[in-house]
This record gives sequence, C-alpha cells and structure tokens, in this order.
Amino acid sequence: MTAETSQTLDRGLRVLKLLADTDHGLTVTELSARLGVNRTVVYRLLATLEQHSLVRRDLGGRARVGLGVLGLSRQVHPLVREAALPALRALAEDIGATAHLTLVDGTEALAVAVVEPTWTDYHVAYRAGFRHPLDMGAAGRAILGARRQPPVEPGYTLTHGELETGASGAAAPLLGVTGIEGSVGVVMLSDAVPERVGPRVVDAAREVAEALR
Repeated sequence: MTAETSQTLDRGLRVLKLLADTDHGLTVTELSARLGVNRTVVYRLLATLEQHSLVRRDLGGRARVGLGVLGLSRQVHPLVREAALPALRALAEDIGATAHLTLVDGTEALAVAVVEPTWTDYHVAYRAGFRHPLDMGAAGRAILGARRQPPVEPGYTLTHGELETGASGAAAPLLGVTGIEGSVGVVMLSDAVPERVGPRVVDAAREVAEALR
C-alpha cells in the first residue's frame, strides 16, 4: 500500500475478487483468513458492500457476489466491444464470414459484438444480443473447453448445425484476460469449416485478448 491508496477500498475490492472466484461463497472466517485481517474488519466490509448490493449473504452466512455487480457489468460490454472490433473486422473480411465476440452471462453465451463481411454475396445473419446455452455452438463450447486444465489442443472448436441448420462455426477462447470469460469466432453457411479458419480464429482471439489486457 502507498500513501495515495485506500486500505479499506483495497480490502473491499479483494473481497469482491475472492467471492467472484468461488461458486459456493465464503464465510466470514474464510474471508478473514484469506485477507489476513480479523473478523470484525470483514463484517464491516461485508456490511458496506451489502448496502450497495455488491454482496449478499445466504441463510447459512456465506457471502456471495450480489446482483449490484450486474449494473456495473453492463457498462463493461461497450468497452469490450470497442476493443474487439478491429480484430473482428479483420477476421470477417479475411474469412468472408460473420465474426463475433461472445462472453459468458450466467449459464449462457451472449454475443456482444458482431461484424459481417462486406464483400460476400451472402452470410449468416448473427446479431449482438443473441444468446444460447454454453454447451451449444462453437462459441460456448470453446469457452467451456478453456475451463479445462490444461486447455484442449488445437485451441479452437468446430461445430455444425447446432444453432442454425446448415451453418458451421469455429471459435477460440479468450485467454489471460482477468475477469472475462469469452471467445472469438466465425459462423458460415457451409457443411464444413475450411482448414485455415481454425488457426485464424485463434489468432483473432489472441489479438482481442491483448487489446483487453
């Protein structure tokens, strides 16, 4: 900690990060141990975060991330979209297919940025805001694949006909971006994805990840 920083704010942010990294919540005792502070400090931090709906506590006393973070996260999507657009445009023009950035939203995959190629006679209509289960489609499957340790080679996922009849998809996960789970991919009207598309999608995902760091 430097003279210019707030120790209390730092601890509060650390609480949110710890809670965001667990699916089952944490008790006051567990937070106290991980933060290296006494339980009284943790109680005060949780009470303050609860007032802003950033933390909630269940009947068993375990603290979890609150719904208030959704209001903050809505402002993140435009920033992420803006950072991703150059790589998506290059990908769409290079492949001649609709390119997209997809992020995790609960148990669903949410397309937050979509770029269609300008030179093709036809392409798949895919819109920002489109949602689908994480276990369907290349975008969601790529994200789920990245959760495995280590990630499965070759680093991209191919699907056909899972979300739209006659359409094939290729997607690669965003790696090394703190706080964001997502993928970059393309969708095309084809029975099979050309061989060069998978590696190209991996490159685009890497470009987006670098833009977001």
